[in-house]
Amino acid sequence: MRLGIAHHFGWAVAVTAGSDFEVVDRRRIELIGPGLPAAPIHHEGGTHAFHGSGGRLDDDSLAALVEAVRASVTETASAALDELVGALPGPISTMALRAWPSDFPEDIADQRRPPYESRTDSVMYCKVLAELARSRGWVVRTYDARSVEADAARILGERADDVLRGPRTRLGPPWSKDHRTALAATIVTA
Repeated sequence: MRLGIAHHFGWAVAVTAGSDFEVVDRRRIELIGPGLPAAPIHHEGGTHAFHGSGGRLDDDSLAALVEAVRASVTETASAALDELVGALPGPISTMALRAWPSDFPEDIADQRRPPYESRTDSVMYCKVLAELARSRGWVVRTYDARSVEADAARILGERADDVLRGPRTRLGPPWSKDHRTALAATIVTA
């Protein structure tokens, strides 16, 4: 089975599909525990003071916060993936994640400056999810979120509407753009 993830800050929609692209499972999963900012760089270390909860953090304080958030994401997302795996009728072979630049900066001082500060937290979630997938023996594939649904529709041809929008009728709500994105990701990365 293939797992597609459409993530946001602190949570994600996870859609698992079989080889025929039939939805086997769909759920919202939490990616971070309570009490921590879901977007530490953007909200606590970015250039816009109105996002933060207090004074601007220096690089060392921000790095410590990011490390605490990363640890929480690792623990929380791992538990969510374990719960998902326990509910499935078979093993997951691949996880599809939104693509991120391979040359994205690692240094906090760089990450907190535009244009990186608005994407750094998202990249962190993708990297942690990729690490968790690999640790489970899953192949990690990436997709372009801007075009994934159209790309899947081209692959599916006449079946596109039924495969991508049909689950709302068959399974009932919720079946949102995030669900379609996650399902489409399982198709284009197959």
